[in-house]
Amino acid sequence: MGRRTLFFVSDQAGVTAETLGHSLMTQFEGLEFRAVTLPFVSTLDKAEEAVRRINRTALEDGVRPIVFSTLVQDDLREVVRTSNGLCLDFFAAFVGPLEQELDTRSTHRTGRAHGIADPALYSARINATNFALANDDGVGGDYEHADVVLIGVSRCGKTPTCLYLAWQYGVFAANYPLTDEDLEAARLPVRLESHLDKLFALTIKPERLQQIRNERRPNSRYASAQQVRFELRAAEALVAGRGIPSLDTTDCSIEEIASRILNTTGIERRNRA
Repeated sequence: MGRRTLFFVSDQAGVTAETLGHSLMTQFEGLEFRAVTLPFVSTLDKAEEAVRRINRTALEDGVRPIVFSTLVQDDLREVVRTSNGLCLDFFAAFVGPLEQELDTRSTHRTGRAHGIADPALYSARINATNFALANDDGVGGDYEHADVVLIGVSRCGKTPTCLYLAWQYGVFAANYPLTDEDLEAARLPVRLESHLDKLFALTIKPERLQQIRNERRPNSRYASAQQVRFELRAAEALVAGRGIPSLDTTDCSIEEIASRILNTTGIERRNRA
C-alpha cells in the first residue's frame, strides 16, 4: 500500500484533531502517512474549499484520504462529510452520546478546547512558563516558589520537560544540572538541600546521552563515553542515596515524562477548570 494522506480539519488551530488523529495512527505500524492540517475552517466557503482539496488529493493519490474532523458547527460538518475521504468526526462520535447521557444539548461553541475560556488558567500557564525560563539550568534559583525542581546531568531532558509542564499544566518547574563538582563531592548543592521534597531526577542510558552530546559538541570530553558513564553513575548514586524519585527518559516522550512526574509527585494539573 502506498502513502496515505491524513487531513486534520478544525474550526480552530487543529491541535485536538492532530493529537487524536496521530494517537490513532500510531497503532498502524509499517504504513507511510502524509499529514495535512486545515485549520480555521469556520465558514461554509472554507468548508467547501477543504472538500475540494480533499477530493483533489483523493484523485491524485488514487486512494481516499483519511479525514479527522473536530468541527463543531453542524452545517460545516455536513459539508466536509460529502468529501471523497474517510471522514472520522470526533464531535459526532463523542458529543452526541454525551448529550444523550446528560440529557442536555451541548453549546456547539467553537474554540472551547484551546481558546482562552478561562483567563485565570491561561495567565497561570503564562506565569509558569516565565518561571521555567527564569529558573532554567540552575539560573534564578527561586526554588521556594517551585512545584518541582528537576535535577540530572546535562542533556537528559530537564529544560523541555519544565517548559512542557509549565505551558501544558501551569506547573512551576525549575531545573538544576548536576555538575562535575556536585558529582565528585557526591552531595547535593546547598541551595537544593532545603527543597529536598521538591526534587525529581531525570536520567538516561549512556549510549543515548553520548549520542545527544556528540551532536552538540562532537569529539569533546563532554561527549566522551568515559565522561558520560561517570556522570550518570555518580548522579544515580547521589539520587538513590537521598531517596529522590527518578525516571529514565531514554524511551519516553516529553508528554510521557511530564505525566509520570505529575503522577508520582501528585502535583496538581492546572489546565482545567
